[in-house]
Amino acid sequence: MSNGTKIIQGLEDALSHARGGMVGVRERSVRVPDNIDVQAIRKKLGLTQQEFAIQFGFNIGTVRNWEQGARIPPGPTRAFLTVIDREPAAVKRALAAA
Repeated sequence: MSNGTKIIQGLEDALSHARGGMVGVRERSVRVPDNIDVQAIRKKLGLTQQEFAIQFGFNIGTVRNWEQGARIPPGPTRAFLTVIDREPAAVKRALAAA
């Protein structure tokens, strides 16, 4: 089966599932918050903007923009920030191993 055929089959399967035609397919849904208070997360961890940026791999200017409301973190970043908020030690361990 060529890659193009696999893609088409996958799309057909997705349509069938969306229409209720595929039973027994595992579904996973993730809720990424629409809004996230970066400053509250950072302060909860007792970090300065610079420390927060360094520990979690963000640009300091980006952190400032988020906190001042000039920019909104995109979806994947909001998901990462949610994990930082809920499990900061796990994130630190994972990033330290890199």
